[in-house]
Amino acid sequence: MNPDFQHLLQEATHLTRLGDLQAATRAIQQALRPTGGADADGDGDGDVIDVEAREVPDADRPALPPAGDWQPSPASKPASKSTEWGPGPAAAQPEAPGAFVRGRHGAAGLAGRDYKLYVPPGAGSRPMPLVLMLHGCTQDPDDFAAGTRMNELAAAQGFFVLYPSQSQRANPQRCWNWFKSNHQGRGRGEPALFAGMVREVMARHSIDADRVYVAGLSAGGAMAAIVAEAYPELFAAAGVHSGLAPGVAHDVPSALEAMKKGGERKPRAPGVPTIVFHGDADTTVHPVNGRQVFESAGPAGGRAQSDEVQANGRRKATRQIQRDATGAVTMEHWSVHGSPHAWSGGSARGSYTDPTGPDASAEMLRFFLEHPRKA
Repeated sequence: MNPDFQHLLQEATHLTRLGDLQAATRAIQQALRPTGGADADGDGDGDVIDVEAREVPDADRPALPPAGDWQPSPASKPASKSTEWGPGPAAAQPEAPGAFVRGRHGAAGLAGRDYKLYVPPGAGSRPMPLVLMLHGCTQDPDDFAAGTRMNELAAAQGFFVLYPSQSQRANPQRCWNWFKSNHQGRGRGEPALFAGMVREVMARHSIDADRVYVAGLSAGGAMAAIVAEAYPELFAAAGVHSGLAPGVAHDVPSALEAMKKGGERKPRAPGVPTIVFHGDADTTVHPVNGRQVFESAGPAGGRAQSDEVQANGRRKATRQIQRDATGAVTMEHWSVHGSPHAWSGGSARGSYTDPTGPDASAEMLRFFLEHPRKA
């Protein structure tokens, strides 16, 4: 990766605004090249490699377990062990409760991805919720788990957490490819990969099929919004932190523009219930994008109200909620005052966290469990 990555992206954004798309593209390719100025595979494309888009037939998918009632488990200290999966079928490897285990998912026509799965204490005793967590650029599952502390909440309250890992071959900065058209819909690219990965975990574990959720940060937040929109029968609700709305970009130049000032959104059907977090001092992904996520996923004609939130002397936030025609809360938007491009309330043990903000992990989990999947 080029050490001047951030500078080159800023230059590309400036050139895009001037209308010099050829020069902008050259700057982007230079930014994406590994240190030394060459592609890892020498093909000159900066190693931004697409995942082949293919819908997996329903007959080829693992059967989902029946939905069940979920009840919180007693608080429990999370185990720190990590189990390496060796050769052989993934399902044959041990996944002890309280473990953070490695795995890999692949399907016909789709490039595979590694992942880590947190298995909570009490797993197997009853159906439990599952949260799919999509990391941001340059992050990995261990970093994202440490920063969000989601495994600690999972140990205390009893739910699984699945962290896919982006490969540098698919994106040199380990970003999910939310800005590419072949990764923005059902049965295509990375969204299809995530859906298959979730179904695989559901087939192997006692998961409450009515309480499956997706959340992400930055590029992961943008992809979480896409995945929830593409698979509403699978995901009951979504959490988007410092992300962007589906469809605001279709390539790298339009992505850079959207990150700076928001993007043009096409009319879309209301999505699943969604909670949005965004710092109003974010200079990487402009805060207007959080507003666009909130507006694009909300029901038409819903009623909105706002209040000020401050907890334990942390940063203040303005929270806006939207209700549907029945009065039920379907959307929440948290604008965290003074917060940068970082997971609000996260731990300093992980990257891109703001420990002084409201606890986004706890608020997302609270919102999720208030929204089981509707029949």
